[in-house]
Amino acid sequence: MTARDTILVTGGAGFVGSHFARAALDAGSKVVVLDDFSGGSTEVPGAVIVRGDIADRALVGKTLAAHRVTSVVHFAGKIAVNESVRDPAMYFDGNVVRTLALLDVIREHGPGVMLFSSTAAVYGTPERTPIEEHDRLAPINPYGATKLAIEHALAGYGTAYGLRWAALRYFNAAGAHPDGTLRENHEPETHLIPLVIDAALGRRPPLVIFGDDYPTPDGTCIRDYVHVCDLAAAHLAALDRLDGGASLGAINLGASTGMSVKQIIGVAERVLGRPVRHSIGPRREGDPAVLLASNALAARVLGWRPERSSLETILDDAIRSRT
Repeated sequence: MTARDTILVTGGAGFVGSHFARAALDAGSKVVVLDDFSGGSTEVPGAVIVRGDIADRALVGKTLAAHRVTSVVHFAGKIAVNESVRDPAMYFDGNVVRTLALLDVIREHGPGVMLFSSTAAVYGTPERTPIEEHDRLAPINPYGATKLAIEHALAGYGTAYGLRWAALRYFNAAGAHPDGTLRENHEPETHLIPLVIDAALGRRPPLVIFGDDYPTPDGTCIRDYVHVCDLAAAHLAALDRLDGGASLGAINLGASTGMSVKQIIGVAERVLGRPVRHSIGPRREGDPAVLLASNALAARVLGWRPERSSLETILDDAIRSRT
C-alpha cells in the first residue's frame, strides 16, 4: 500500500482542502473528507464525506479503521489573522488542541504519514526576502504561533513515535479550479482576491485596504500569491516523497513573486475592464509588510514548480469561478 491509496483529508471541504481532494481523486486515490462544514464549505464529488470534528477521537479512530486510511492530510483549522489577534484562545483550541487530539488517534491507529497545511505566518516579519525555511521563526500573531506549535508537535511525534511528516508553508493561496467548479467560499470572506473581484462586480461594499503606509514602494502590503492548484500538486508530490521515506520537515510553497495590494487592484481592473471601488483603512494587527517565498527547497525536494501562479491566471480562474 502507498500513502496515496486512501487519504483522510481533514478540512477537505475548505478552499485548499477541496482542491487537494479533487486533485487526489483525479490521480486515482480514495479520498475521505472529514469536515464540520462550519466555514462556507464545498462538497467534493467522489469523496467519502464524514461530518464531524477532528477532536472527536472515537469518530476519527473509526474513520481511520473503516477506510484503511494510508495517510492524513491536515487542512482543518482556523485561518484568519485578525480574528486570531482578537480571540487567541479560540485559535489555540481550534488549531493546537484539536490537532494534538488528532495526532494521538493517529499514533494509536495509524497511518504513519501526515502532511500538514502550515503557513508563511510562522516567519512573522522577515529579516530578509525571499524567505528560506531555515530563516528565523518569530510569528507576530496567534494564528502563526499556533501553526508553528503544530510543526513542533509533528517534529516531536516524528522523533518519538516514528511519524513521517511534512509541513507545507503556504504563502498566499489564491485562484480557483480552472473548470470553475471549485472556488474560495469562506464565510465571512477575508482573502484579498475574491474581495477585489466582488467589489469590482458590485457584489460587496468597496474594498478596504488595510494601511497604505507600509515600507513598500506603494505603501501597501506585498504578498506572494500561489495558485491553489499548484498547492494541490505540491501535496501529491510530498505524499510520494513521504511514501517509504523519511520526514521532509518544513517546505515553503510560494511563487517567489511579490505583488502589493494596489498592484493586485490594478491588474484586476485591467482584466475585468472595470474599476475596483476601494478606500484606505487603518493597518490590520498582525500583518507584516512583505512576505515573499524562496521555493528552491520545494523544487529540489519535491520537483515542484508553480505552473498556474501568474497573477493573470490566478485572476482569470478566480473570476471564472465567481461569474
